Amino acid sequence: MEVIDRLPIASPFAHGLGNDFWKVARILGDMSESDRIKWIKAGFSVDVADAAKQTFKMTSQGLGELLNVSVATYERRRRDAKPLDAAASERLDRIATVALLAEDVFEDKQTAAEWMASPNAALGESIPVMHCETAIGAQQVRRILHALEWGGVA
Repeated sequence: MEVIDRLPIASPFAHGLGNDFWKVARILGDMSESDRIKWIKAGFSVDVADAAKQTFKMTSQGLGELLNVSVATYERRRRDAKPLDAAASERLDRIATVALLAEDVFEDKQTAAEWMASPNAALGESIPVMHCETAIGAQQVRRILHALEWGGVA
């Protein structure tokens, strides 16, 4: 498997950005879909997942559920400096795009992160970041954010 830093595109993880979820999210948001797909296939650094875990105040178990990876496998990838698989990387990319929308709606990173990490009645008390486990769930979160942006109740 090709490591993300070897891709022919600039890597957001090369200069210590992997530990700042919002910087990585912005870089991903500025990339073409083709480049994002290359990154996803190469696998994101475990540091990006750690940054998401910290930003959204997730437990290791919660992060494992979100990325569909056991805690033991996750820790082994960290220890061996191996990237996450494409499925986990795609979920992190999805979370980044939804988080950027939340930041745009709330006009504040901290408020967006708190909203993404709090149970939401419109999602049946599901936590928005965890709802992003699937594409359909992420679309539901986006719909709520758009409703909030346009003055609707969510």
